[in-house]
Amino acid sequence: MTQRLAGRVAIITGGSSGIGRAIVRKYAAEGAHVFVADITEEAVEGGRPVCEVVAEEGGSAVFVKTDVSCADAVEALVDRASAQTGRLDILVNNAVLRAGKPLVETEEADWDRVMDVSLKGAYLCARAAVRQMMTQEIREEVRGRLIHISSQHGHVSAPEDFAYGVSKAGIAYMTRQIAADYGPHQIVSNAIAPGKILTGKGGRAVEPRWIDYSKQRTPWPRLGTPDDVARAAIFLASDEATYLTGHTLFVDGGWMAA
Repeated sequence: MTQRLAGRVAIITGGSSGIGRAIVRKYAAEGAHVFVADITEEAVEGGRPVCEVVAEEGGSAVFVKTDVSCADAVEALVDRASAQTGRLDILVNNAVLRAGKPLVETEEADWDRVMDVSLKGAYLCARAAVRQMMTQEIREEVRGRLIHISSQHGHVSAPEDFAYGVSKAGIAYMTRQIAADYGPHQIVSNAIAPGKILTGKGGRAVEPRWIDYSKQRTPWPRLGTPDDVARAAIFLASDEATYLTGHTLFVDGGWMAA
């Protein structure tokens, strides 16, 4: 690895599983000290806790049990992460929940559950992170970087997944608003919008009808992997990403181009 993130402190929410887990491993391999914020260390797709894997790979990662929908828990997370070096260099807003229902079947409890984690959680984490970053000195033109994991379904319809799609549209807007408001303070805010990513998780995500639908929508001759997203997250977190804020990077195999 090139150690593009050497010495950086990063928080990755929803980091125990799937896309978040891949980002944790890639960031640690690139030299970052990673705080894995999740409600459990267990990986949805199975396997050992990611911090154990990172340690074996020679990286640095610690698990912090965090409910991102709770402001006090988020503030404690950011305080702990920034205490190590006095900085928080990178926040990856990745934690997410889905309801998997169209509008008329979406109960109020479904809506609240999805929004509490996927949108309110992202807001709380961004707010706490930006507050910390505002106190930091500028390094390589930047005080800190926020990377929000959005979705192509925040820009086009999310079939039979109403609350999820609305939450991801909110992430897309939040990305731009933070970039506009805090660009003058040299805080960077970008998003990654993955297409269909096969994480190893079962259930609705891999039902044949949704796999077939995704293949039909994706020009590239395969569906995505968590590492595809993690590589983009490394770039956006690195000093290689200059003069780039308020942008959504589509890692979707051409879904949005078709």
